[in-house]
Amino acid sequence: MAFKTRITEMLEIEHPIVQGGMQSVGYAELASAVSNAGGLGILTALTQPSPQALREEIERCRAMTDKPFGVNITVFPTINPPDYKGYAQAIIDGGVKVVETAGTQAVREIWEMLKPHGITILHKCTAVRHALSAEKAGCDIISIDGFECAGHPGEDDIPGLILIPAAADKVKIPMLASGGFGDGRGLLAALTLGAEGVNMGTRFCATVEAPIHDNVKQAYVENDERGSFLIFRNFKNTARVGRSPVSEEVVRRLSQPNAQFSDVQELVAGAAGRELLQTGDLTKGVFWAGMVQGLIHDIPTCQQLIDRMIKDAEDLMDQRLKSFRV
Repeated sequence: MAFKTRITEMLEIEHPIVQGGMQSVGYAELASAVSNAGGLGILTALTQPSPQALREEIERCRAMTDKPFGVNITVFPTINPPDYKGYAQAIIDGGVKVVETAGTQAVREIWEMLKPHGITILHKCTAVRHALSAEKAGCDIISIDGFECAGHPGEDDIPGLILIPAAADKVKIPMLASGGFGDGRGLLAALTLGAEGVNMGTRFCATVEAPIHDNVKQAYVENDERGSFLIFRNFKNTARVGRSPVSEEVVRRLSQPNAQFSDVQELVAGAAGRELLQTGDLTKGVFWAGMVQGLIHDIPTCQQLIDRMIKDAEDLMDQRLKSFRV
């Protein structure tokens, strides 16, 4: 049995499971493995140093899978922005048909480039009002990101159990549930709450094919549901990262009166995070991690993970839920 939803039909995938774009993680090795397992793998555009490098990564991924895959573009507020339009053109030239976007409203300029080429836009939001705005602006799929998620959960602190059905009550286009998903129970719950699939980041980091050091994967296994910190709350740019000695120090410094970003800049720098992922030295920086760490107990292949999720969701629907009927 398989779960057929508007998400599986629109994205032309077997299972309603999407791997979110992740900086320094979304390479061809992971994206192709997820797609080959029946989900949708996603490359991360800004992980590549240039649009030309992204073109090459798209071709490398296509050589590793004949299934659909997408590319993530996240637009950050920054003084010296990357060549976003160059990356978008690389996606168009590469024949990619699904793009996951996130970030500021400036991303809509990228949508305007992509839409004439028949590219499906999947946009990540952390609030119902943002989802409605994105729907009105013409995106095709909403990924609603609950407070449990890794990365940037927004500033409203609304967990998925409330956020997903609240969004489903108002959003008409298909919706993915994101933040806190990692097993068949979560998949079935998301479908019950009104989503038509799940988007997972942290869980896919703890897989064999994730191109990060085994020490980092083990940290996801060893951390429990309390194994993350919220940082940058002072600056209205909240981020959830994994518990480690470095993230503990970041929290300590930012708890001081009149704390500034410069007080932790060297600890949270992107270059430091990349070094951590590559070397496995958890003293080098911080790493993104969601509350779903509490549900991560092994490091399977992407195929094993997705197969298990689908089977467990089917078993729950066929056995456990029916047992409650009288």
